[in-house]
Amino acid sequence: MSVRPHRVLLGVSAGISAYKTPILVRLLRARNVDVRVVMTESAKQFVTPLSLQAVSSQPVLSDVWTADDPNGMDHIALAKWADQVIIAPATANCIARMAQGLADDLLTTLCLATPAPVYIAPAMNQQMWAHQATQDNLALLQKRGVKVIGPDAGEQACGDVGLGRMSEPEAIVEALLADRYSLDGLQGKRVLITAGPTQEALDPIRFLTNLSTGAMGYALAACARDAGAEVTLISGPVARDPLPGVTFISVTSAESMHQAVFDHIESQDIVVATAAVADYTVANVASQKIKKSDGPLSLELERTRDILADIMALPNPPFCVGFSAETDNVLENSEAKRKRKGVPVLVANQVGKNKGFGGGEVSVTVLSNQEPKTLTASSKETLAPVLWEVLTSL
Repeated sequence: MSVRPHRVLLGVSAGISAYKTPILVRLLRARNVDVRVVMTESAKQFVTPLSLQAVSSQPVLSDVWTADDPNGMDHIALAKWADQVIIAPATANCIARMAQGLADDLLTTLCLATPAPVYIAPAMNQQMWAHQATQDNLALLQKRGVKVIGPDAGEQACGDVGLGRMSEPEAIVEALLADRYSLDGLQGKRVLITAGPTQEALDPIRFLTNLSTGAMGYALAACARDAGAEVTLISGPVARDPLPGVTFISVTSAESMHQAVFDHIESQDIVVATAAVADYTVANVASQKIKKSDGPLSLELERTRDILADIMALPNPPFCVGFSAETDNVLENSEAKRKRKGVPVLVANQVGKNKGFGGGEVSVTVLSNQEPKTLTASSKETLAPVLWEVLTSL
């Protein structure tokens, strides 16, 4: 099963808040969302098509008669392309035309032609927002299933103070992605995720580690957060910032990760162990820097504690998902590991040979008591919501 990025069609109507739309596009793309932009002609007075083209890396459309499609059906193709449609800002005029079902420009035509859910982020003067005509139009759109994000209260461009400011781009993104990740199995759940590598000290300045970047764990944590879960992320050393809205715990060694997991395990509903935890640690860590010598250097290694196996040995363990990185015989070795540890679900992926750690296309196979399911995506951020769908179904 191949997974494509999520697609959002952004409509921009003629309000001063349109100056924030390049930020909105940038934030969506940072969350691995493909964005296409459609503007009304008047919106070009507030933000340029070139600005939006630069941040979206896609041509910006505004004219229903400008057709690249040989059949002149660009608006239909765009309407079918979108997973979600958001109009931001949505002016009083735009809202009124949508309520009446008009299709007198490309944007309103798309709103009628799309099967995707439609969202609006209203932006207008506080008196226009409060007017009964606007409220009646909003009520009619909501009755038809259009979802309203905002508006916020505060000082407006005209100097008035009150409701009518467009919600900030960050809030719009969170509202959209919360619906994108409509994973009922995660709503209200307490989820603990481990991510990244561990570092096992040789001496005060050297350590043994692996190539894990933490990308999969962080992507799953962000997705679970957006789906309404209460997420605890325990991370080894990675070049990533802590995720907002997530309880973040930084650890270094396999032993410190084990300790952090068991400090928080009691309250968890789900544990997802994506971390590449060291299987061995140095038995006797040197207190000073190990000096170079002419002869070989021998290290005595000892086994680390197995976090997953120890969780499954608890009297009432939470639902556990393990991850297995293998260089050969991936499915056979991973299934043997799943059974040996007693884990209900294990996600297998091949590493080495330019696969697994780092960027590029990612492919994993979900192993359980049901038929194996293989998922392939352009990135771990794209894979995360689909992987969660499979995991919650199990």
